[in-house]
Amino acid sequence: MTDKFCDKSQSRVSRRDWLTVGTWGFGSLTLVGYVPSPSAAGILAPKTPHFAPKAKRVIFIFVNGGPSQFESFDYKPQLAAKAGKKGLKTGPLLGPLWRFAQYGESGMWVSEAFPHLAQQTDRLCMLNAMQTATSAHPLAVPFLHTGGFQFVRPSLGSWVLYGLGTDNQQIPGFFTIKPTRTFGGAANYGSAFLPSTLQATRLGWDGQPVKDATIRDLTPSHGLTSDAASRTLQLAQAMNERLLHQTDEVRGVIDSLGLSEQMRSALPRVLDLDRETKQTMDLYGIDNDSTDDFGRQCLLARCLVESGARFVQLSTHGWDHHRGLDGFKKAAGKIDKPIAALLADLAERGLLDETLVVWTGEFGRTPESQMFSGEAVLGRDHNSDGYTAWLAGGGVRGGLNYGKTDELGYEAVEGAVHLHDLHATILHLLGLDHKKLVYRYGGRDFRLTDVHGKVVHDIIA
Repeated sequence: MTDKFCDKSQSRVSRRDWLTVGTWGFGSLTLVGYVPSPSAAGILAPKTPHFAPKAKRVIFIFVNGGPSQFESFDYKPQLAAKAGKKGLKTGPLLGPLWRFAQYGESGMWVSEAFPHLAQQTDRLCMLNAMQTATSAHPLAVPFLHTGGFQFVRPSLGSWVLYGLGTDNQQIPGFFTIKPTRTFGGAANYGSAFLPSTLQATRLGWDGQPVKDATIRDLTPSHGLTSDAASRTLQLAQAMNERLLHQTDEVRGVIDSLGLSEQMRSALPRVLDLDRETKQTMDLYGIDNDSTDDFGRQCLLARCLVESGARFVQLSTHGWDHHRGLDGFKKAAGKIDKPIAALLADLAERGLLDETLVVWTGEFGRTPESQMFSGEAVLGRDHNSDGYTAWLAGGGVRGGLNYGKTDELGYEAVEGAVHLHDLHATILHLLGLDHKKLVYRYGGRDFRLTDVHGKVVHDIIA
């Protein structure tokens, strides 16, 4: 590299300079998915929370489609007793398809569809009276992830990263694995009007085996040697610096490229599951046909938070059971063992106390049979008025059933937790006041919970 390329006193970039970069590969100028160097922007540097936190990190498990609480974690003996009778809305009442039993010192009820999680009940804080603003997937999914659906807003993970930064500058602070392409798509893990460096790094898409998923541009694709690639990056940064006086937008490019070399070596090591023991792989159900994919997601989540990631989101799909509800147990079998393993593994490594694990869909299901063309089928419709989510670790009270719906499960009647409240509580556990975590945009202060939300102090240990 000649001295003139490194001389930052030059104010203009010549055509010859750009052509020289082109011969080394323009791919080096557009590395996607990396976070910026804290020394350049300071955005991701660790920040002091508003008050002492209970949790330092989050693993967020999104159960895409709206899982039925009646086949999982909300025991309704009256619904079983009245099965087949006329419901309050359009269809006959549909009793739970799977048997429930009590587990742990808490005596928490869990269905036989989740035998492994049933052994973790004393770590679970069950929220049986969740509510959200809508029962339509295209609105409810963005609402779960961003706290709104009227326009694109920053995702929960981006807000957390904005408030706390990250402890390891060599890996992404916010990571999403196999997110949905629909119902908000990339906006569900995007940063919207927050700085773009706060968006998630994505591994894979819904429908793609996670073991085949890669991160775009994690390795050079232009055929250069490592030395040439390093020189190319150095040149690109020098030239980008000269453009700063012309436009501030180039700062994002400079920031993104600044950490690429470090991440190319650090991140693959974190994501390399071959380093794990066979005992650990077996614990998560890896190499088993039914549990391999989600087991890999859960183990990757543990590796990421153990390495300093602040927010990791996992996604499991196929829970929109308008019909075919008899397949619920098979769907549960794909995630039950991996999630139970994640909780046990985090606890064994001393990470669970400071890692908040969240399990939720965008809403739940109704106690009635789904009606199609006047006929009842084996399925349930959407229900946003009362459904179940759970938390574990991160300062919540384990073995607690909080809130309840009516005896048939139509709506919350006690201890209702609105989605805004859940968001406020997650932030609170991380030491962040949801009313103070604001960002000024378009002439007003925005926050994750908008003008809503209250912390559910009763579930905090």
